[in-house]
Amino acid sequence: MMYDLIVIGAGPAGYLASERAAHAGLNVLCIEKANVGGVCLNEGCIPTKTLLYSAKLHDGVAHGEKYGVKTENLTIDHNVVLARKNKVVKLLTCGIKSSLKTLGVTVVTGDARIIDKTDEEVRVSVGEDTFAAKNLLIATGSSPAIPPIPGLSDGLNAGFVLTNKEILALSEVPESLVVIGGGVIGLEMASYFNSVGSKVTIIEMLDHIAGENDKELTTILQKNYEKKGIKFILGARVSDIGASSVSYIVNDESHTVDCDKVLLSIGRRANTANLGLEDIGIETNRGAIITDEHMRTNVVNVYAAGDVNGKSMLAHTAYREAEVAVNTMLGISDEMSYVAVPGVIYTNPELASVGITEANAEAQKLNYKVVKLPMRFSGRYLAENEGGDGIFKLIVDAENNRVIGAHALCNYSSEFIVAIGTAIEAKLTLEQIKKIIFPHPTVCEIFREAIFQCE
Repeated sequence: MMYDLIVIGAGPAGYLASERAAHAGLNVLCIEKANVGGVCLNEGCIPTKTLLYSAKLHDGVAHGEKYGVKTENLTIDHNVVLARKNKVVKLLTCGIKSSLKTLGVTVVTGDARIIDKTDEEVRVSVGEDTFAAKNLLIATGSSPAIPPIPGLSDGLNAGFVLTNKEILALSEVPESLVVIGGGVIGLEMASYFNSVGSKVTIIEMLDHIAGENDKELTTILQKNYEKKGIKFILGARVSDIGASSVSYIVNDESHTVDCDKVLLSIGRRANTANLGLEDIGIETNRGAIITDEHMRTNVVNVYAAGDVNGKSMLAHTAYREAEVAVNTMLGISDEMSYVAVPGVIYTNPELASVGITEANAEAQKLNYKVVKLPMRFSGRYLAENEGGDGIFKLIVDAENNRVIGAHALCNYSSEFIVAIGTAIEAKLTLEQIKKIIFPHPTVCEIFREAIFQCE
């Protein structure tokens, strides 16, 4: 059977592209080797947020006395948390499967490989079956990066070292946990396991946590978690993983820390191996598929969206890239913009950002100004965060009075960062933003307050 579109991968990019294309009338085949919903729904975004919400409730009650809430013998049942996580994942995956079925998308389970490409069609095999379509969208996602650390492979095989997949299924809370990597996944899992009782140590190669986020805010976040008992070892290189320990080097000195489990979270790599990309000449860069602003590869009628193109390994970016790819197939003018992609670390407090950082603006030699406000300028924040040290930072292009970046360390920042991203994407001036009415009292009013302090 000839399809209009074959999609390889049913993660955020793959399943949404399948839905959008089918809704537009295309005959779609979606191939998934594991679970519909991909890493995000099954092993990433959704399950981690389910765990983190339970931890947030626990932490809130644990410190409830300063709000007049008194409790005794507070506990958190990790297995109940896991059961709820599994229920949430099942509900959402069932919803996606139902949507695909309703829209008439054919879903095939198995490993896909591209066979060949002609002017009329591209052929893909799954086992002994072969399928053909006019268009192909590659949305195979990414996997944890596995560095050549001595002892790492043995640790993974023994279950001593875990990736994001295994740690979300861990039935017992480890007494001690070493997290290799202080990025998004590492910080979020460190946050949860710290709340449920693990002694957590984070080992990070850089001299700061949270990657390219604003360093002033990440320093405050680190101090918050140090007060909660998490130990941070920065500027360190892991040199060896033993049967129950991790060795690392700092300033040319070797150290070893014993632990019950290790979480490996140093980044991710695009899933492009064994796809047959080379058989039809698809170009890659460090394993990621090269795409243009319309999500087209160098091969006609072949597209790539999501983590597999390595541009922005975020589920919400994948959604938008999928829409751009499908619109391009349909002849609808559309292109991808990365200037206002929001990023969030769902710790407690949350760290959200969009646009460029102050360091970026300095490196680009922009004429910019910064407005920095404590979150206590927000009445709702003050009411809900006794002793909170949250901060909001706005980066403004001084030449045209437009917002080019924003960074917020506070809960609810994940919900209002999109408003600032909208202002950046739409190139709204400060005067235009001033005319927008914000609900009161809300945490997002900090954005409005910062705008009025830009003069």
